[in-house]
Amino acid sequence: MVPIRWGILGCGKISRKFASDLALVEGAKLMALGARELSTAQEFAREFPAPHVHGSYEELVLDPEVDVIYIGTPHGLHREHTLLCLNHGKAVLCEKAFAINLREAKEMIDTARTKKVFLMEALWSKFLPQYQKVQELIAAGELGEIKNVLIDFGFIPQAPVPSRLYDPALGGGSLLDIGVYNVFFALSFLGRPDEIEASMTPATTGVDEQCAMLFKYKNGAMAQLFCSLSSNLGTEADIGGTKNRIRLTSRFYAPSARIELYSGREETKQFIPVDKEPGSGYQYEARHVGECLQKGLIESPVMTLDDSLLLMETLDRIRAVAGIHYAVDNH
Repeated sequence: MVPIRWGILGCGKISRKFASDLALVEGAKLMALGARELSTAQEFAREFPAPHVHGSYEELVLDPEVDVIYIGTPHGLHREHTLLCLNHGKAVLCEKAFAINLREAKEMIDTARTKKVFLMEALWSKFLPQYQKVQELIAAGELGEIKNVLIDFGFIPQAPVPSRLYDPALGGGSLLDIGVYNVFFALSFLGRPDEIEASMTPATTGVDEQCAMLFKYKNGAMAQLFCSLSSNLGTEADIGGTKNRIRLTSRFYAPSARIELYSGREETKQFIPVDKEPGSGYQYEARHVGECLQKGLIESPVMTLDDSLLLMETLDRIRAVAGIHYAVDNH
């Protein structure tokens, strides 16, 4: 097996988690780092050594010893950075939210497909063992017909608060930062909603501090989703069907979540065991990207580009109803 040589574009908090877990992936090698300032990349390299350390993103994408680049910059910059990589023939794993809006996502995907270069959204939750287990339980009919999904995700940012969370230019706000998980899970279990209701509370910068969403389906199913940057919520997910109910406990989107299966009105609870690896959980998506590249694929069969388009389209629909607007929407 030829090693997959990784570059990391953007040396912030999320990239540190990714780099740490990349070391757990057989056949993956951290080859290069790129940051806007050389000192930032050098500081990152002290913790996660890489043979090549670049003081610009342009130098990173020109590095001939890099096969694929993980983009860990704020989502307001994802379009620019993804296109930079694709136009230099570099495969891309782009952190969620994939883009600011559907127009940007389409441009990124059209470029990847035209140039036949691999591109995937880094929605790590889809590759986690507990997500796979829940899908297995649903497919086996454990829940019956799914009728409702209830998900909340909320936390109060701790100092120093990342400026990107509230910066409109970077796609700040609760929906694109954390509500994307709620929406992704609802789409996974119920599909594209026929109707969407939504409302938001603005922060002082104008981005959404809180957002409430209601998905309605012609078969009578509903999804009730809530995200907040102003309160610490349970951050759990309930999937209810005509037979049983599943709850993903705190941090439903992460490896720490446990699966609880409830049956009957008396709610007999059963814990569903899941085998987990060490690490924070980013190694699963990195491993999958490596497998795709080894096979010469230009698109993941698991987290497809059409999946990303549906997610972005749904986020756009929510924002239109709730009144969440970014300047790039006018372009």
